[in-house]
Amino acid sequence: MPHFTRRHLLQYGSLAATTGLIAACGTPSDPAPETAETPAPEALQTVTFGTNWYAQAEHGGFYQAVAAGIYKDYGLDVTIQMGGPQVNGTQLLMGKAVDFFMGYASDAIKAVEENIPKVTVAAIFQKDPQILTAHPDRGIQTLADLKGKPIFISKAANVTYWPFLAAKYGFTDDMKRNYNFNPGPFLADKTSAQQGYLSSEPLAIAKEGGFEPVVFLLADNGYNPYATTIETRQEIVDGSPDLVQRFVDASIKGWYSYFEDPTLGNELIKQDNPEMTDEQLAYSLEKMQEYGIAISGEAESQGIGAMTEERWKSFFADMAAAGVFKADTDYTKAFTLDFVNKGTDYYQK
Repeated sequence: MPHFTRRHLLQYGSLAATTGLIAACGTPSDPAPETAETPAPEALQTVTFGTNWYAQAEHGGFYQAVAAGIYKDYGLDVTIQMGGPQVNGTQLLMGKAVDFFMGYASDAIKAVEENIPKVTVAAIFQKDPQILTAHPDRGIQTLADLKGKPIFISKAANVTYWPFLAAKYGFTDDMKRNYNFNPGPFLADKTSAQQGYLSSEPLAIAKEGGFEPVVFLLADNGYNPYATTIETRQEIVDGSPDLVQRFVDASIKGWYSYFEDPTLGNELIKQDNPEMTDEQLAYSLEKMQEYGIAISGEAESQGIGAMTEERWKSFFADMAAAGVFKADTDYTKAFTLDFVNKGTDYYQK
């Protein structure tokens, strides 16, 4: 199987744009029969978690929680169902092929507008890793300096971050160039910029182009959605809050464990995605830590996964003003704070 990275397909897509690839949930093997000498162990609750792409460091905490037995400590037998270009998380959730899915804030609010009953219960990434890259030594020092320059973006950007850039920095449609998930056109045009993912494109550009690109993390320039969220169906939140809490707690602990020593999680990642390299895993982890992708803002005091209503409100207001969301959408239906914000000591004990 070829290895696809973020530059092959941006994770963002409309709710109905792609056809979901619904895979059957795994069925655990039957437990060993109980005997007088060997009492039956307490049954683990089976859970399937779907990711939004092929296994990589950006999923590391979830894989770590499986590999290190953290989910089992919380009474859960978790199967990670790896994503890919044909996977639609909303369809998987609503079709009950998965119990939890790796989502993002913009899609969660769009689901509210479509009356789709899913809800975000934790936000692993405080910062969306979306970036724009530019050539060095071209006088580009800020995002504003890119105004009027050709920028290679995907079609999905038109309903996510591009309206934000247009509203805040005055970017215009005549700047847009079609991004085919190949850095070739960007490398050939030194006046251009290109979209990317913090933990992927800069490394690829450095290897293929022989230079370190200028990197602008959109999250550090006003674009503030939560990313790599945990979302589930509203019926699970309502009917099985204990399950949700255990899955969230164990996942967060998995992320702390991964940042401390990623060895176990990385081995499992490479089993699911054999094309993943140690170099890419190490680079991705380094960038996530350097830029505070998971641990920054509220997460520094409230723990990984933290969310606030103020942050959701701010993101909604910015994107509604940019025309992405309807102004009267009840964005508060997209999330719940019931399962997070318990403090770093709670998650690390």
